[in-house]
Amino acid sequence: MKKSLVALAALAATGAFAQSSVTLFGILDATIAVGNGDTSNKTQLTNSGLNSSRLGFRGVEDLGGGLKASFVIEGAVNNDNGTGGTSNLNNQATGAGPAAAGSQGFTFNRQSIVSLLGSFGEIRLGRDYTPQFWSFSVYDPFGTNGVGTTQALNSSLTSANGGGFTTIRATNTIAYLSPTVGGFGVWVQTYFGENASNAASQAGDGTGIRVAYDNGPLSLAAAFSKTTTGVGTNVTTTNFGASYDLPFAKLMAFYNTDSNTGLADLKSYDVGALVPAGPGTIRFAFSSADNGTAKTDKWAIGYVYNFSKRTALYGTFASLSNSGGAAQSLNGAVTPANGASTGIDLGIRHVF
Repeated sequence: MKKSLVALAALAATGAFAQSSVTLFGILDATIAVGNGDTSNKTQLTNSGLNSSRLGFRGVEDLGGGLKASFVIEGAVNNDNGTGGTSNLNNQATGAGPAAAGSQGFTFNRQSIVSLLGSFGEIRLGRDYTPQFWSFSVYDPFGTNGVGTTQALNSSLTSANGGGFTTIRATNTIAYLSPTVGGFGVWVQTYFGENASNAASQAGDGTGIRVAYDNGPLSLAAAFSKTTTGVGTNVTTTNFGASYDLPFAKLMAFYNTDSNTGLADLKSYDVGALVPAGPGTIRFAFSSADNGTAKTDKWAIGYVYNFSKRTALYGTFASLSNSGGAAQSLNGAVTPANGASTGIDLGIRHVF
């Protein structure tokens, strides 16, 4: 149950505290995940097949004159085993969290930001999503969760040609989000690897920008980022997305390119739809990723049955094929180069 708490109301003696509020929120999503591959299969209880499991707090204070201060601290919850998700200190391999199973305590690894908001827009500081990632999720019918997640994101995360440590989130960020005017909005972000000024490289430093248009049934977005990865090396990401909400379905399309110094570009795309059906939604997508040699194609279809606004049952089936030496697989299964894999998610999600 969502609980809105008047921040320190019972203890505060000043009027300023009376204008503050803190909200506890979260999602618990449990998934039975089955993966089949040409080498081995796997069945497991995992999480986040529909929405990412999380626990967080958000708060806001009205400063007067249209100015507000706010914060969000939010961490991933692995509700199948009780652990938290890992984080990254500097947008580099050296800053990655523990990898051993069960070694990671709870961290606020999803978002940890403080903001100042007004008619000018919003200024954010802390660990946050990157502008280059946002369209992956917005224009994926599966919202980049579960076995149906677009192959554009999966390959970007796992391939040496991909977007690197800032594909989804970045640490040490400063961002500006403009107010929406006539449907247009801009998100600009810079982030730091926090290296010494005389270090051999400034790995982990980067910038990103996203320009979006959302007006009625139409949504369009373009994003670009550049992140330093080493001495004389960097990765740039460019993507475009669109969706249109028809009376009978919401149609989506997305295209992404990751360019790493000295490597072939990783080019990927997805197309899909959300179709209302009874008390729920049918989800369908086709996605593909190709680095000029290795290629993976993926189909996914699923249904979400809404018991209420907070509780839903869901099922997803996905099938992928590899060529050109690719060896991607689903739900922990293993398949050799040029092999195939299928996966099934069955789960329940509760929002509080």
